[in-house]
Amino acid sequence: MSKSKSSPDRERGGFKASRHGTGGAKARASASGPKAAQKKAAEAREAAGAKHTAAEASRFLRGARIAPRRIDGRETVEQMIDEVFQSYNSGRLREACQLYSEKMLEPDVTVGLTLTGALTPAGLGMSCIIPLMEAGFVDWIISTGANLYHDTHFGLGLAMHRGNPQESDVVLREEGVVRIYDIFFDYDVLLSTDAFFRQVIRGKEFQRTMSSAEFHWLCGKYVAERGRVLGLKDKSLLASAYRCGVPIYTSSPGDSSIGMNVAALALEGGTCVIDPNKDVNETASIVLAAKRGVGRGKGGRSAIMIMGGGSPKNFALQTEPQIQEVLGIDEKGHDYFLQVTDARPDTGGLSGATPAEAVSWGKIDPDRLPDAVVCYLDSTIALPLLTSYALAKREPRRLRRLYDQRAALMRQLESEFRKANG
Repeated sequence: MSKSKSSPDRERGGFKASRHGTGGAKARASASGPKAAQKKAAEAREAAGAKHTAAEASRFLRGARIAPRRIDGRETVEQMIDEVFQSYNSGRLREACQLYSEKMLEPDVTVGLTLTGALTPAGLGMSCIIPLMEAGFVDWIISTGANLYHDTHFGLGLAMHRGNPQESDVVLREEGVVRIYDIFFDYDVLLSTDAFFRQVIRGKEFQRTMSSAEFHWLCGKYVAERGRVLGLKDKSLLASAYRCGVPIYTSSPGDSSIGMNVAALALEGGTCVIDPNKDVNETASIVLAAKRGVGRGKGGRSAIMIMGGGSPKNFALQTEPQIQEVLGIDEKGHDYFLQVTDARPDTGGLSGATPAEAVSWGKIDPDRLPDAVVCYLDSTIALPLLTSYALAKREPRRLRRLYDQRAALMRQLESEFRKANG
């Protein structure tokens, strides 16, 4: 049988011979190549004191060399991340920080943040999210209701404490102490916060159907006023979002103590209703406007930063299938994807689903998949580092105040919907 014309270059089961050390002086060693010849060549190089140059020839070896700085106690957070965080999940956190500060915070990018897990009880609202909002680094938020409820404790001047997670929960119950792992607080904190929400939600301006963004904006107004009376500043995420015009949505309005109090007031005859239809369409309008560049006169980009996973993650990412699949508007998906999670992808849950999987749903633009980073890390570690890094690297951006633009953004969505559907 005669050999094909390409057979001299395709020995050893179809691999190029040059990859296995048989291509002459410039051949590179490979685990698939002739071992004896490679061993002798290495010994000859060593004896001759020849410089090792193999890395220069491979596209897989073009990444920066692992050569971290020596830690001396004087390094900044950005120096630690850029120069010490080399590999594994520290490497992914470095990539996330660089993606966020170098690309996601460009002027034409609209940044959405999702929050799951008990982040605000641990103080991350005050330490991280408020500074990011005030710097213009977060433009809209989807959160669990629980994060917003526990955030309100701080806005009302109520105390949360560090505690020992090994304490007996039976004893804590008897002592009137509630815990979120190692965060302890008096049971009366819950009662006082419930009473606050019931008092404000009974107000006339709440007695209508509204989106969760409208609801949280109204709540934030009252939390901000309570903070002013108490002399508190920058303690509440809700209050700061109200001041910054950052809309906050929740994907499950009834799944928190805030929603429970809304439901209780319905038994009194209250007519406050949080309409999920409004939330679905408003969030889609924010993303469509981000991509169309509404208000800027040119196109833009959309970025999603996910702390945790769960329902808020899906609610943020489903904006693109809503635009494309349901509304029939031509679009390609979010441009940037950054997630911090401890969930595995192989169980099939949404929390662990990768950005590559999201491409198949139309949630992520396939052309932008390289601009997607997943850190398998605790958000309470990642978010403070990410915040410090971004604030050190970037100047503040102009606040978009998307809450104030909701009506205009909805008109844009409705116009494109009518055009697409005749």
